[in-house]
Amino acid sequence: MIVEQKRLKAFLEDSDLIEKKDLEKAWEESQKQKKLFEDFLLSRGLIKEEELIKLKAYILGIPFVNLEKEKISSDVLKIIPESIAKNHNIIAFRKQNNSLEVAMLNPEDLKTIEFIKKKANLKIVPRLTNQASIRSALLQYHKSLEAEFGDIIKKDAKSLKVVQEKESKKDLKKMAEDVPIVRIVDTLIKHAILQKASDIHIEPAEKEVLVRYRIDGILRQAMVLPKKVKDGIVARIKILADLKLDEHRLPQDGRFKVDLESTKYAIRVSVLPVFDGEKIVMRLLAEETESLGLEDLGLRANALETVQHSIKKSSGMVLVTGPTGSGKTTTLYTILEMLNTFEVNISTIEDPIEYQVPRINQTQVNSKIGFTFANGLRALVRQDPDIIMIGEIRDEETASLGINAALTGHLVLSTLHTTSAAGSLSRLADMKVEPFLAASTLKVIIAQRLVRKLSGTKEYKLSEDEIENLSNYCDLEKITQMLQKERILKENQSLKDATFFKPEASRESEDGYKGRIGIFEVLNITESMKELIVQNASEKVIQDRAEKEGMRTMIEDGFLKAAQGLTTIEEILRVITE
Repeated sequence: MIVEQKRLKAFLEDSDLIEKKDLEKAWEESQKQKKLFEDFLLSRGLIKEEELIKLKAYILGIPFVNLEKEKISSDVLKIIPESIAKNHNIIAFRKQNNSLEVAMLNPEDLKTIEFIKKKANLKIVPRLTNQASIRSALLQYHKSLEAEFGDIIKKDAKSLKVVQEKESKKDLKKMAEDVPIVRIVDTLIKHAILQKASDIHIEPAEKEVLVRYRIDGILRQAMVLPKKVKDGIVARIKILADLKLDEHRLPQDGRFKVDLESTKYAIRVSVLPVFDGEKIVMRLLAEETESLGLEDLGLRANALETVQHSIKKSSGMVLVTGPTGSGKTTTLYTILEMLNTFEVNISTIEDPIEYQVPRINQTQVNSKIGFTFANGLRALVRQDPDIIMIGEIRDEETASLGINAALTGHLVLSTLHTTSAAGSLSRLADMKVEPFLAASTLKVIIAQRLVRKLSGTKEYKLSEDEIENLSNYCDLEKITQMLQKERILKENQSLKDATFFKPEASRESEDGYKGRIGIFEVLNITESMKELIVQNASEKVIQDRAEKEGMRTMIEDGFLKAAQGLTTIEEILRVITE
């Protein structure tokens, strides 16, 4: 693999695709962090994935194939079992006589090629492809949700019980164990996981049951089920989550675990009484998640360096802000993973614990018994921690205790619900945190949102009307200067010359989006910023000073990612104006 990376570097050095200094810096960082060189190029926006794939294909002398819109014969696809295809990023897509064409991310993986050759007893012809093609092909191993439910309803419709108005606990338990109900719930969860949904919404209506998945932050209808399965589904999920079967008037919360393709998922369940029954929302959390770096989240350039520098401090406070669903917890866990070494004691107080992390002492609040963030934090500081993570600062007491912990030699990480980095200081003031204490403890404030990433793209340029409309949301002159600085525009060009991207539907994604990435603004608490905080300066004054000191605003960061083909302007405006 390292040989391939060196060849790629050498080829790029002879081309004019990337500035030499940027190329060398990316190479040094990739070697230092033991990550793929090409991943660094992509994460820095130095090269587009399409260009990179074409380069690799040219260097290797192997044709490139795109499987995103190709329907693969089931007989051919299943020559390679799904588990092997997934783990080794290899897809069988065409068979001719005794030859099998396979699409791979790494066509030089001779060990896998030899294994498939012996297993299939065919000549293997490797082709280069990209991650989007692999993901699209993997989806073809499974029936669609509609097809599976069609089979379930068709085969088991006669055995589905009609529920009476008043079912006993015994009847509900029996109903929850009926084969069709078990299959329905299992299938709902399986397809949610396969589609990378974060939540499943099961909503009773007057004549039917609606099922929706939240995928990449957007709720999408997945299935409409007959009303007669409603109570059976609710009973089944209550049994799995160890909830009271015969309680229909009060909200209930619980959790259970499932195992799909050797990956364990913790499923958090919330049951809420509504007019037509009980609505269930299930949050899906993979227990073993892929370790992400700050670059993978979307932090770039000065913002990345500021955060990396701040979390190396032995004391102080790092805040991550944004509305619900903006990825704050993921950012905190990413930072914790970076700090999680044998030399430090890390303790957390969370509500709830979303991911279990080895060597970190995680505690969950329980308001029913009076165990709050404040009570938990008091106990944590007596556990000799080096680093403390508070899931959220919600009240004066927790804010005061967190500030005191940061003052007394601990590095404290936490979140706040504010719309901007500068707005966090006003929020702390509302919670009676003295300005001089905030100035003394705060190291950096990260504000963020999540935007959907493009999977299929088509280029376009902004019209005059679109540019005029954008002027209502941002300073177009600053956006233009930023794009010029990043060499996306030349010095004599304007915003109308910039290339942006629209989503294009594919087999993998009907709306052209897949996955999410963060847009950020990072407020560095410099000496001059501390002076303004002590003076209790307004949010606008702090914002203006931060921008003068080099802070890139969220909308500017978003525009840069849109110009790099990672997302769209529409996505940026959607999350900024929510």
